[in-house]
Amino acid sequence: MFELLRGTGLVLPCQVGVLGFGLSERAAQWVVASLADVRETWVCQAGWAFTATYEGVELLALGDCVDREGRSEYDGRGLAVLVLRRCPYAVTGPSAVPVVLDGVDLFGYPAAEVLDALVPADYPDVRLPVAAPGAWLPEVSFSWPPFGERAPDGGGPGTQPPGAAR
Repeated sequence: MFELLRGTGLVLPCQVGVLGFGLSERAAQWVVASLADVRETWVCQAGWAFTATYEGVELLALGDCVDREGRSEYDGRGLAVLVLRRCPYAVTGPSAVPVVLDGVDLFGYPAAEVLDALVPADYPDVRLPVAAPGAWLPEVSFSWPPFGERAPDGGGPGTQPPGAAR
């Protein structure tokens, strides 16, 4: 089970550990490599990115991200964004491995049921895509600081979420 821990990171399956926001690229890859093969990739506005796939769920990790407006106080140092995608993208049933937020399996129920159980406005650090009626969520994005917000200390170098693992 993948579990999104707000303000902390992502608990990985098989008791691998926590992929914590603020981790360096090397440390983040090391944690994920205990679960699956890590493959580096490129994403615009990210200093580094990598993917790994486990039981039909692809994890995309982005770090050292810059703000679209060039505002350094919004820059995310270390691991800043996590995206979990179902493979294949178009799905009609639950995923093989649960992806959980506050006790709700995001990939285990149709999107309408997930959105009934969670109020998206209560989760500024989580992005759920719009899904067609009867569809299942294909992905979830998760960030620190929350999307479009400054880090509590004003951002910039050294900004870390509370209790970030190194």
